[in-house]
Amino acid sequence: MTVGKTRPAGLAAIDREMARQHADALASFRQNTAEAQTIAASIRQTGRLLLLGMGGSHAVGRAVEPLYRALGVDALATPLSEQLGQPLPLDGRSVIVTSQSGESAEVVRWFLQAGGVSDVFGLTLEGGSFLARTAPGLVGAGGTELAFAATRSLTVTLALHLAILAALGEDSVAAIAELEAPQDCDIAAALATLAEVETIVTSGRRLQGVAEALALGLTELSRRPCFSLEGGQLRHGPMEMLGPGIGVVLFRGNDPTSELVTAMALSVVETGAPLVVFDASGQSPVAGAVTLAFRPASGMAAIFAMLPVAQRLMIAFADSRVDNAGTPVRTTKITRSE
Repeated sequence: MTVGKTRPAGLAAIDREMARQHADALASFRQNTAEAQTIAASIRQTGRLLLLGMGGSHAVGRAVEPLYRALGVDALATPLSEQLGQPLPLDGRSVIVTSQSGESAEVVRWFLQAGGVSDVFGLTLEGGSFLARTAPGLVGAGGTELAFAATRSLTVTLALHLAILAALGEDSVAAIAELEAPQDCDIAAALATLAEVETIVTSGRRLQGVAEALALGLTELSRRPCFSLEGGQLRHGPMEMLGPGIGVVLFRGNDPTSELVTAMALSVVETGAPLVVFDASGQSPVAGAVTLAFRPASGMAAIFAMLPVAQRLMIAFADSRVDNAGTPVRTTKITRSE
């Protein structure tokens, strides 16, 4: 943040949300045990899961996709807008519709069109919302997120998914430990290396959902065209754009895809593009990259470790580029039109 600059009201609102996100996430996990068991029973029966959401809610779906798949579930995350226009069959699938407000236009229209579909559940932060009234499901602690750009809502919704994953047999100990004792990283070097870039591309492999959540928040807050590409997709052609004016942020966890992220990092350094690596792999840092190092972790533990630090970088980057960051000028917190 620029010395002497007054903190924009929008960012101050985000600060308040982030200050309580770990406590709300822990409460969300602990208060939804019975409801999570109900959804887990449906998933066990069908063996197939469709994750529907928009914006940050879709990014959460992308983040947990590989976690459900690792448990043998045929999981697919797709935007709710695509399901409205090009619907996948719902027979034999469990469906989780996620909306932090529970009031998004696509959520309302989808339920009005879908009718009485069985095995459909909701994840929301607002217990009195349309989604909570319409479908059984899980409600996150702390109520609706008021600030623009998803921060607390992402962490809380991920904790709701952790409750379902735990009900399916996932070991939640490491992930809960990250919420109880968050790791801290100094983001100053990362912010400095991105100081002159025109845009930022985020990317990962198994952690691609976190990369997508960061790109969305960067775009919303900085009003720069930041975007995300899965590591393989970035490799297949779009690397032509890389150079000193394009920042890259990679996410590397302690999982079988880490070597692919390492190979991408080495290639990015060769292009001269400023590179930041969120690293929970336990491997050596990549020369030429700014590394934000975390304890070795994978899955939800890696997500909970990295996400709050990525949020701080996102906010600081936006604050360095926009005078009134956090105050939307073209959209609203709850999107009520399509």
